[in-house]
Formats: sequence, structure tokens, C-alpha cells
Amino acid sequence: MLTSIVVSTANVNGVRAASTKGLLEWLAGTAADVVCLQEVRALAVDLPAAFLAATAGWHLTLDPAQAKGRNGVAVLSREAPLAVRTGIGDPEFAGHGRYVEVDLPGVTVASLYLPKGQAGTEKQEEKDRFLAALAKHLAGATGPTVVAGDFNIAPAEADIRNWKANLAHSGFLPHERAWIADLLAAGWRDTVRELHPDQEGPYTWWSYRGRAFDNDAGWRIDHVLATPGLDPVEARVERAPSYDTRWSDHAPVTVSLQVEP
Repeated sequence: MLTSIVVSTANVNGVRAASTKGLLEWLAGTAADVVCLQEVRALAVDLPAAFLAATAGWHLTLDPAQAKGRNGVAVLSREAPLAVRTGIGDPEFAGHGRYVEVDLPGVTVASLYLPKGQAGTEKQEEKDRFLAALAKHLAGATGPTVVAGDFNIAPAEADIRNWKANLAHSGFLPHERAWIADLLAAGWRDTVRELHPDQEGPYTWWSYRGRAFDNDAGWRIDHVLATPGLDPVEARVERAPSYDTRWSDHAPVTVSLQVEP
């Protein structure tokens, strides 16, 4: 039975590209027990040989999208999963490659890639349906559970640098932020915010356009949420030291948690 666990999450923006830009080196150096990946964008047969070699000591659980080159989530765990489940129980999103969870001794860890959405369009309506289905799924969690990934929602003003300019944009819409608030009210813990209550950010995503990264004009949309009984003791965003050393437009988020007996 685990007494502590280190969970990292990273939207890799395509595992094949990221594997040539620094992902493999990051994996070699991480102390995480579990790594959740999003936007893998590859079937198992398409995973790069270098990626497979770099993760040979891990147990890889992959949930690819049926649509080629889209979405895809994965969990890398040091220990072999006791059980694996994919999807959030809604047939509309079956095969979308957006959610996979694994049972490890004493804890369940899920990798999530939530739809991006676009305000006022069918894409936003789809995102809202996904949010409703996911909330229902998460309400059924039993035992210690971690959901880590790209939520594509900045929960509060402190989570987006230019929040005033994004009040009408998907990812910062009032009902999306209320959805996160409802999860927290139900007992889920925003582990990074708990440990950094007064900080702007720390941001996890920066547009490739302009000088967003250099100016730290980012969004905090990659989250590690945990149920009661999992106490965060350390949380950090592993921001690249410079624009040219990035291997994704997201940065990994790593959280250490104590598992209450």
C-alpha cells in the first residue's frame, strides 16, 4: 500500500514531436511515480522507438483516439496497474481518447484531456456536455483518486495573466469556472493552488505566438485534482528555462502527495 506518491502531468502536444525535443530527457530525470500524458496523438503501433526505449522501465497504459492524429491520453506508472478503465461512461465520447484511469495499490490515477471548446460554437456545446458527463463520473469516485491533466479551464483570475481580455473566451467562461468551483465544493482539492494560494499562476501553458512565454503571459489550465485523504506536500510547474528549450506549449506539473492511512 502506497504511503506517498508523486504525480506529474504533461500535455506533450504530440509524442512523436516531443520525443525529439526533450521529452525523453525529461522522463529520464523525473522522480515521479506516475506520469499522465495528454495529446499523445499516436496509436500504440505509432509510438516512436526512442519513446518506447525511454519508458522501458515503466508500465504504459495508452488510450488513443479513434480519429488518427487526435487527442490520446496515457499513464506511465512505475508499478503495474491493478486495473484499467477508459472513458467517462458517456457513449458520445467513447473512442475520443480523453480519459484513462489506472488503479495502483491504494490510489487511482487518471489522465484527462478535456475538450478545448470555442465560445458560441458547437465545439463549446460539446465541451459543456463533456463537463456534465465528467462531473457525474467524478462524483462516483471511491477511495483516494487523482485526476491530472489538461483541463482547458483557468479556474480564477490568478490563473490567467490577461484575464480581463479573456472573459468571453472558452477556458475562462463563468460557467466553466463554476464547474471547477463545484468540484472543489464537493471535496476535490486543487493541489497546486492549495500550496501556492497567493501566487499568480503558476502558469502551465503559453501560446507559441508572440512573446507569451518570454513575458510569462500564460494560463494555468493543467491541474492535479485529488480527493480527500491525499494531502499535497509539494507542487511545482517545471517551466522550461527558455523558449527554445520547450518540448511542448505546456509545462509539466508535478505534485507530491501523502496518502492518509
